[in-house]
Amino acid sequence: MMSLKNKVVWVTGAGRGIEQQIALRFAESGASVIGLDLAFERDDVPFRCIRLDVSSPEAVNKIGTELLEKDGLDILVNGAGILRLGTIEKLSWEDWQQSLNVNAGAVFNLFRIAVPHFQRQRGGSIVSVVSTAREFLGEKASYVVGWMYFLNWAMTGIVDITAVALYMHYWGTFAEVPQWLFALCALGVVATMNMIGVKWFAEMEFWFALIKVAAISLFLIAGVVFLGIGTPVAGNTTGLHLITENGGMFPHGLLPALVLVQGVIFAFAGIELIGPAAGECREPEKMLPKAINNIILRIGLFYVGSVVLLVLLLPWNAYQAGQSPFVTFFSKLGVPYIGIIMNIVVLTAALSSLNSGLYSTGRILRSLSMGGSAPKFMAKMSSQQVPYAGILVTCGIYVIGVLLNYLVPSRVFEIVLNIASLGIISSWAFIIVCQMRLRKAIHAGHAKPVSFKMPGAPFTSWLTLAFLLAVVIMMAFDYPNGTWTIATIPVLAVLLVLGWFGLRKHAQEVKQEQQIHEAPGSH
Repeated sequence: MMSLKNKVVWVTGAGRGIEQQIALRFAESGASVIGLDLAFERDDVPFRCIRLDVSSPEAVNKIGTELLEKDGLDILVNGAGILRLGTIEKLSWEDWQQSLNVNAGAVFNLFRIAVPHFQRQRGGSIVSVVSTAREFLGEKASYVVGWMYFLNWAMTGIVDITAVALYMHYWGTFAEVPQWLFALCALGVVATMNMIGVKWFAEMEFWFALIKVAAISLFLIAGVVFLGIGTPVAGNTTGLHLITENGGMFPHGLLPALVLVQGVIFAFAGIELIGPAAGECREPEKMLPKAINNIILRIGLFYVGSVVLLVLLLPWNAYQAGQSPFVTFFSKLGVPYIGIIMNIVVLTAALSSLNSGLYSTGRILRSLSMGGSAPKFMAKMSSQQVPYAGILVTCGIYVIGVLLNYLVPSRVFEIVLNIASLGIISSWAFIIVCQMRLRKAIHAGHAKPVSFKMPGAPFTSWLTLAFLLAVVIMMAFDYPNGTWTIATIPVLAVLLVLGWFGLRKHAQEVKQEQQIHEAPGSH
């Protein structure tokens, strides 16, 4: 999250759960946060806690006016909400009315306070929190999405510690050091930084990101210059002829190229975050189309552009496994130490991904736990506001990756990359299904129409699902790693089912606590 110093943020429902995590993230980013709720499960939070029944127009008007005069408001996060389950004949009128008062009335009450203020100060943002999978597909789908998304990022962490180990072997001095030892060291460094606190995470990520952007920009500039003036690289003439030489477009046949599509999907993991981010824009109707179009342009420039340049600068067989193609290119230039510098760059890129993944997965587990979809202990936080239980669980999975680096060092990268791809493919599939349900709700008049529509839907929605299924099927042809990965799908399904039933008691406790917490007159 960007720096929000001197910004005033109100978060309703900040007494617990994901809304409390949102308030913490805003506070960590420098904002002056005011949490509004009936009660707060803890008082050691770095933001002001004000007890307020947001469903009461009188209370919101009184306290809201006082806060505006004293503190002001730049961002309003509507997170308060309750869930009353039951069939129509069993649901009481009181439950129904309370749901309307909190889920709809509270939003209206806060809007009446915030909107005129934003108009007067000529600026402000309103964020409304919602779980898309839960809204369109139900609790079970939300549970599956959460854990499959966690699986993706957990496996990505193992990919990253393996990449760090492989990049370290670029230097001959470390050739005899076991691969698993470097993987363990990378895990130890990043885990320590994440356990200390968010300040160290932000500091590391800033420098890692800066180095990555500078390096890829340098490669694009250097590549275009060498290609433009026709300067040979390591004795090889650059140009389009390199695509057709050395075996042509598919020197190993078409099937290996198709199988590798799952690797491309893995590389694009994370672009789905543009959806949740849209909810934090002042004008999502305008910003979301721009953001999506910019992503397409950046993929074309930084990803496709880089791959095309690599192919046009050197023969494809000049690149080798275990070494970054960027390092290979710069090493061939003969410039002293340039290969070493680029290897350091890709090393920091792997550490950056590992750093972000560990930061995210610890908080994913905490959010799942707070919602009843993960064991209760995973919600524990340290005095530094670090979800240490979730981070330690993730580190335990990463240790399995260290073990794989010891047992099958030459295959571990492909094994975990395949499993991570399963996680992201399933997450994307759920997103498409949610989009299809949204279209159905719009046509039925139950949801507001959108101006930025998926081109060709619903045909393209089904086409996307068919493509994702085809990728999974093609993975099965990648023997042995891909074949065994697909074989684990029934095992994952069984584990998810067992987890669902094993967590029912905790989920019921969470629901009961929420109902008690939100019942009128309980505080």
